[in-house]
Amino acid sequence: MKTIRVLLVEDDPMVREVNRQFIERVEGFKVIDMASNGIAGIKKIKESSPDLIVMDIFMPEQDGIETLRQIRHENINVDCISVTAANDVQTIQQILHLGVFDYIMKPFTYERMEQTLIHYRQFKEKIESNDDVTQEELDEMIGQVRQQREEAEQAIQLSQELPKGFNRATLDKVIFYLKQSKNGASADDVATGIGVARVTARRYLDFMEKNRLIRVDIQYGSVGRPVNQYFIEE
Repeated sequence: MKTIRVLLVEDDPMVREVNRQFIERVEGFKVIDMASNGIAGIKKIKESSPDLIVMDIFMPEQDGIETLRQIRHENINVDCISVTAANDVQTIQQILHLGVFDYIMKPFTYERMEQTLIHYRQFKEKIESNDDVTQEELDEMIGQVRQQREEAEQAIQLSQELPKGFNRATLDKVIFYLKQSKNGASADDVATGIGVARVTARRYLDFMEKNRLIRVDIQYGSVGRPVNQYFIEE
């Protein structure tokens, strides 16, 4: 498997180091260089020709949106994943119109970064596997990118509606756990899987059910009370 070479552009040194560790925990990814703003980022892109940029939006001297505009204007052949604290529609639309593969909202979990990088690697492998693609293969690749963006938009919308006392990072963990549980999961399963109390897991699951993000099947065993089994809505 070809190593994907990543340029990390982030102005906060502590966040930059955490992101570097997150990226390099995912198999097949290597951070080859880092920059603290968009001006330095453009210079390093031209010097090292990375496959992928993981870039913050709010940075001094030159922010991520202006940097993306410059990349597109100069027709630089590089993909970008945006990392941002922004959750307003106008900023999100600007980011999307500039052709990012995905955007991740701060604060985020390792699992959220891992999910995006795995999807990106799968996309790159399919694109580079053949010189020509069929309509079916193209539809599948576009569909994966569209699904990735829809999931990100859904997460942003949901984060704006979180009740008091809820945490977006915990919500992301619940969503990720359910996505991996093809046969569904109970509140006990979720609690154990992400390391929270059962009552906490149940609160998040009830919230997600109310917002129609998950469905619930009641399963009856031979002994004891029926158990709610939760499934992520695809």
